[in-house]
Amino acid sequence: MARRFSAPYQTEPVSRLASWARNLAVFSVVAVVVSILIVRFGFLEIKPALATFFGALACSGLSILVGFAAFAAIWQNGSRGMSLILLALLIDAVVLAYPGYLAYQYRKLPPIHDITTDPIDPPRFDALARLRTGDGANTAVYAGLYSAELQRQAYPDIEPVDLETPAQRAYQITLQLVNRRKWLVIDERAPQPPRMIGHIEAVARTPIMGFREDVSIRVAPDGEDSRVDIRSSSRYFESDLGSNAARISRLIDDLNSAVDNANLKPVVKKPQLPVKLPAKTVKK
Repeated sequence: MARRFSAPYQTEPVSRLASWARNLAVFSVVAVVVSILIVRFGFLEIKPALATFFGALACSGLSILVGFAAFAAIWQNGSRGMSLILLALLIDAVVLAYPGYLAYQYRKLPPIHDITTDPIDPPRFDALARLRTGDGANTAVYAGLYSAELQRQAYPDIEPVDLETPAQRAYQITLQLVNRRKWLVIDERAPQPPRMIGHIEAVARTPIMGFREDVSIRVAPDGEDSRVDIRSSSRYFESDLGSNAARISRLIDDLNSAVDNANLKPVVKKPQLPVKLPAKTVKK
């Protein structure tokens, strides 16, 4: 049965459910941004920030359900609001995409948060140990052989870095790479005689939420060369979702590349002397 309109320009009303779906999606974006700012600038403790973040995800999920309900209502009564539903679903997809990826990583990767190139004698947290005493923070003591075995199975490429350069030079290159990454250096001790062991402690951040992850680097002599051991540990949560292993792998690659480039010596080409032609003999 065709609908009758009382006026030539009268249109169907906008679905209230569609408006609610859009509003919930926008609110979820605002809540996600607020939770990120809380963590990065330390306005509140980690638990209120996480509560805000998960509340934002819940709003985004509710927005999807309301959007489907609005779609069903529009299909039945012909009201307007499809553009609002599509906008809400697009916003919800953006909000939930990265948490969905993290959930996949959580199921895929082992529940460990402390990664090191030397599980037998990992670099210690000395200055950073004082920062890992808050409510819910992980201990500064290494997790032990069980964590080391899980690490070996998941990240077999995490190994000590052997560099063909003296310990002093290896320490300088490592510190330059740490500063280039804008990690917050808490303590730095250059190699000193007689042991000539250098030590760097710094705080890194995860890319989006900015969770703090502590890094300890040890540079020790190995004859005329040097060995670098790295430890990266999440300050919170039992699982790091692979962030610490990725950080160590990138630093290892950059260390090897930097030392290789430093060891390359430019080839000096010797100037070629002009070739003397034999003197021509004049026939008489």
